[in-house]
Amino acid sequence: MSQHTVTVNIANRKLKIACPVGQESALIAAANEITERIKQAGHTSKGTKTPEQTMLMTALNLANELLVMQKQMERERQENQSKIELLQSTIEQAILPTQNKQA
Repeated sequence: MSQHTVTVNIANRKLKIACPVGQESALIAAANEITERIKQAGHTSKGTKTPEQTMLMTALNLANELLVMQKQMERERQENQSKIELLQSTIEQAILPTQNKQA
């Protein structure tokens, strides 16, 4: 996949980032999300003293949210798999009597 460089602004810092063609808007949206979260963290955490600490706390919060979402998705995947297996079993039981009658 072809890539080119995109300049994004995160917390008043310009960064040039390699980006796959067609993914520019997603990269810009991600940069905007990070900037907003850094702003929120700066307003809400009085103990944070430097911009780097604010960025690290923001990264830590994002990583935590990602892990929570991954666990939730895995639980939902397992629940869906169980439902599929139950449905498949129910269908097989419904078909079995009709197969026995034909034999």
